[in-house]
Amino acid sequence: MTARRFAASVLVALAAPAGGQELEPRAYAPNPKGATFALLAYTRTSGEVVFDPSLPFEDVNADVNAGTFLAGHTLGLLGRSASAAVSMPYVWGSMEGNVAEQFRSITRSGLGDLRARFAMNLVGGPALDVREFAARRLRTTLGTSLVVVAPTGQYDPAKLVNIGANRWAFKPELGLSHPTGHWYLEAYAGAWLFTANDDFFGGRRREQDPLGSFQGHVAYVFRPRLWLSADATYYTGGRTTVNGVRNADTQSNSRVGLTFSLPVGRRSSIKVAWATGFTTRIGGDFDTVGVAWQTLWLPEAR
Repeated sequence: MTARRFAASVLVALAAPAGGQELEPRAYAPNPKGATFALLAYTRTSGEVVFDPSLPFEDVNADVNAGTFLAGHTLGLLGRSASAAVSMPYVWGSMEGNVAEQFRSITRSGLGDLRARFAMNLVGGPALDVREFAARRLRTTLGTSLVVVAPTGQYDPAKLVNIGANRWAFKPELGLSHPTGHWYLEAYAGAWLFTANDDFFGGRRREQDPLGSFQGHVAYVFRPRLWLSADATYYTGGRTTVNGVRNADTQSNSRVGLTFSLPVGRRSSIKVAWATGFTTRIGGDFDTVGVAWQTLWLPEAR
């Protein structure tokens, strides 16, 4: 395996969706049916790219910014609480480092890949209207979701690093949430599944194995929309193959972080998040900070 091929297998992942690096507390929190929600978010991710030490890459760092708009709606499906949402990011950033003792740098900006998510509670989350939802008793819930990432982002096969991934990605997941007093204990388990990129750098075909993703969250809810969560994730797998040649780039990484949600007015909230790499074998050892504004429109109580 050449150093150039290995670099491509690692660097291409930086501009793609965060994948296993995501930390999403309260992702399966129930809402009354018929609610519409919107979110505007900004995130900044920066840090080192970790390579096999035998390869001639040193001091490689990336600095990536993203602004994201998301819109969604809650509904009842087969008597269960469900939701559907779609989001679109705009990404800009840079990467620099030494390749065989020669300094290199690049910049990129453009639309990222569109993402859609459908979630549904399977246990403990019946579909409720606003009045029923306000009077409900908290209970353990088990939910499931499917995230689909479409290849709509900016992509040029002549470039090693792109904003779009030029492939489809799917993430089925199960999420368990257990309330105890003001505390919520959450655990998610899922896997990213990828189609092949048939127009990878240099006109090659790039494939990627499934990437397992596991999250744990401990949240304390002071009152609705005012909460603090300690977060952790571990992700493993994702080994790539380029033109039939397997790369030594299996990931086995973990991250930790904090998320704080603050209510603003009657229906909006601001969420601030921080995360950092805890262990990194191959890939991005990044620090991430983000802020998001979210608003929720509820249907009139009947």
